[in-house]
Amino acid sequence: MIKMAINGFGRIGRSVVRALYESSQQHEIQIVAINELAAPQAMAHLLQYDSSHGRFQYDVGFDQKHLFVAGEPIEVFHQQEIELLPWHDLNVDIVLDCTGVFGSRADGLKHLKAGAKQVLFSHPGSHDLDHTIIYGVNHQELTSEHVIVSNGSCTTNCIVPVIDILHQTFGIESGTITTIHSAMNDQQVIDAYHEDPRLARAANAAIIPVNTKLARGIERILPQFADKFEAIAVRVPTINVTAMDLSVSLKSNVTVAEVNDCLRQHAAKDQAHIIAYSEAPLVSVDYNHDPHSAIVDGTQTRVSNGHLVKTLVWCDNEWGFANRMLDTAKVMVKAC
Repeated sequence: MIKMAINGFGRIGRSVVRALYESSQQHEIQIVAINELAAPQAMAHLLQYDSSHGRFQYDVGFDQKHLFVAGEPIEVFHQQEIELLPWHDLNVDIVLDCTGVFGSRADGLKHLKAGAKQVLFSHPGSHDLDHTIIYGVNHQELTSEHVIVSNGSCTTNCIVPVIDILHQTFGIESGTITTIHSAMNDQQVIDAYHEDPRLARAANAAIIPVNTKLARGIERILPQFADKFEAIAVRVPTINVTAMDLSVSLKSNVTVAEVNDCLRQHAAKDQAHIIAYSEAPLVSVDYNHDPHSAIVDGTQTRVSNGHLVKTLVWCDNEWGFANRMLDTAKVMVKAC
């Protein structure tokens, strides 16, 4: 049994708990503790009722020191100083740091000082971490030396597996990406002051261009594409699910059918856990709560001049990513 702790019980932290139970992995992984500044009552309420993912099917309760999920107790702490958390006393195998605030090697070392054996960050993190893992692409590289690890971002988990497949099959020269992302909690409900003038604007009233480091994240996983990809991103007035518009220049001429057949075959076989393929006439809400990292929309594949290929890839940027956090954590503990 893996003993797991979660630091930060926001969108990803709560999704990890729900994904663990909904995929019946609670017999492999025990969540022994959650560190969150909010009160247990608020934590329990937002775990039970979720505007994106609906009502949690398991019973949730709380007292002043615990959450209870399906009757099982999870200790709750409200500690701001990571190194003071009782990970040693709880014999924690791995901490999933889902704060979105911590992500440096120094932060990871604080978890280790507190007694955790391994740390997995829920965002890209600094370059001095032991590794950045996109499950389904490079998780086989994990060894016992990889103790402080990043799980990348929701968008790298979505697009990197597709890029990797297309490159292995056809060869990619270069590419561009537009991320069409649902609103996030760094945006405003109504116009309010923010250091980024665009993020000062009401999230539900506009399509908002935002900064993205996605291209650099791709390079971290696939270094052969250094300076070969660029990306832009916009936020749109929805609360969940992201679309990624990928354009790549291939080394060989292809047809739409060849591209779709390639992606369909990988989705049906070795990458079925990670990638799905669909030609159904669906919209973003239809992909809510989908556990895949990426869902290729075959109806939107286009080819120009034989080698310029455009594809549309969907993901539930919360649920898919939370499921990959669990996948990566299990591989890390096994490799340790």
